[in-house]
Amino acid sequence: MTPDKPADKNTYHPPGVDGRMHAPATARNRDPILQVLEKHLPPDGTILEIASGTGEHAVYMAPRLPNHFWLPSDIDSDRLDSIAAWARATPAPNLFPALRLDVRSPRWPVEETPPDPPVTAILAINLIHIAPWDVCLGLMAGAGRILPPSGVLYLYGPYKVDGQHSAPSNEAFDLKLRHENPSWGIRDLKAVQEAALDAGLVLRDVVEMPANNLSVVFTKPK
Repeated sequence: MTPDKPADKNTYHPPGVDGRMHAPATARNRDPILQVLEKHLPPDGTILEIASGTGEHAVYMAPRLPNHFWLPSDIDSDRLDSIAAWARATPAPNLFPALRLDVRSPRWPVEETPPDPPVTAILAINLIHIAPWDVCLGLMAGAGRILPPSGVLYLYGPYKVDGQHSAPSNEAFDLKLRHENPSWGIRDLKAVQEAALDAGLVLRDVVEMPANNLSVVFTKPK
């Protein structure tokens, strides 16, 4: 792993006068994430981003993945406003307007009104450790329903491996998360893999990333 630095956190700066929020971790992780996506994404289709947060990943990634369309989403109204503000400030022809989406819902908006082109990949950055476990289960269930054969589910964040943290800073971060909300916490990669398998997804790759994070790539078998 990388030197012992804190795992990326969803730390949001308040919106500026134009409504854009800012997450400092985005500038640190966006290029390493893009490199993994370029290797593993299907050749085309729509990428559904879950819990897009500020919207900074969406406006950065969309123009750099010109063969795909990027569909951001979030459950929080303030963050949906920030995504829209970023899209106004840095528009891209392949960036869709954001959706309000709760991954725990039994049916997602893209199932009611599928985008054109259809969703071939789903992405969640720094989500499942800052959310209850049922969010991870809902994410897996939705991906299992929506993704086509050879579709990709991409997750980024800190993980335990075989029950062990990868760095003391991750252990401290995990304790902080659980103190803030007992239902949060860094997840064990094996538990996430088992949840994915229950939803019909198989592990394709695990990539070590900066700041003691992992990129975890699942796919739906043909």
